[in-house]
Amino acid sequence: MRWQGQELGVEDAAALPGLEHLDGLVRSVTTPEFTGVTFHEVMAKSALNHVPSASAMPFDWTVNPYRGCSHACIYCFARGTHEYLDLDAGHDFDSQVVVKVNVADVLRRELARGSWRHEPVMLGTNTDPYQRAEGRYRLMPGIVDALAASGTPFSILTKGTLLRRDLPLLTDAAQQVQISLAMSLAVFDDALQKSVEPGTPTASARLATVRAATDAGFRVTVFLMPILPHLTDSIPAIDDALSRIKDAGASRVVFGALHLRPGAKQWFMQWLRERHPELVSSYLGLYPGAAAYAPKAYRSWLAKRVRPLLRVHGLDGRAEDDQPRGTPVPGPAARAASASRIVTTSRGRAALRASPGAADPTRLF
Repeated sequence: MRWQGQELGVEDAAALPGLEHLDGLVRSVTTPEFTGVTFHEVMAKSALNHVPSASAMPFDWTVNPYRGCSHACIYCFARGTHEYLDLDAGHDFDSQVVVKVNVADVLRRELARGSWRHEPVMLGTNTDPYQRAEGRYRLMPGIVDALAASGTPFSILTKGTLLRRDLPLLTDAAQQVQISLAMSLAVFDDALQKSVEPGTPTASARLATVRAATDAGFRVTVFLMPILPHLTDSIPAIDDALSRIKDAGASRVVFGALHLRPGAKQWFMQWLRERHPELVSSYLGLYPGAAAYAPKAYRSWLAKRVRPLLRVHGLDGRAEDDQPRGTPVPGPAARAASASRIVTTSRGRAALRASPGAADPTRLF
């Protein structure tokens, strides 16, 4: 790994942030609770990540308390980022998890700066903040508290049922800032889910988390993605998924076809050859060469299947290709109060400078 072999007390500009100095600040941990997983605890220098202006992402700021993810989703787009650490995008991404143990303290300092404009912050854009490690490290309560105390609106996207642990905290935080919650849930067949997302909670457990968040007063979005060509894109599969999502109380659905970015593509195709060799030629046709996205014709075909079923089930929704998202959905109490100042992000979007009880102008999901 890039951080091995450094001299004590000597700064290494090429090291992973938080690993420039090893004087008692970093350790690697294994535990019987997480067989086969090593946690690399680091002291991060920064918590807020600014999204490059060239990015198509509809937000400017993220916080990622972890790098790598024990959810081990075969298709995860973030796999390639592990190669920056001289780790591989396959097994290492699943089993070598970097933990920014001081992320909440660093975040508080950054949010206290006079230059901070209280733009919306996204959690869960790279690796899942509620992956299993969060049960051990409990980083999210400090992050939520820091964002709420500073008046910074935020959104959480997760596959993790550990979100339920923090619902009381999130409900309290929603008295101060705008919060939106989203659950990523695309595979409803239990056998396929355990094959393609082996470290994730079951679909039923995630739907129960959607219900719990809804009952707590949040309008929860479900990300029905990635939809896997020839595996989860049939009308019966989509209909069943939307029926169960509706029953769980979700208010909105965002859907989209599988992406296969560098790192993830090689890992996914290896899985496909082992588990569904009959589909390899079809996938090579859909994702030829370096192509990361399904062709427009397939995405249009998929949308024509999903949109009528959304209407049947009375769900608001959109394809990921549609109009980009705005800023966060308000929490249970924050929907009802006075207006706040609006600032403009570097992408020209209106963003809420939150104050206690402020109403939200737009939505992130």
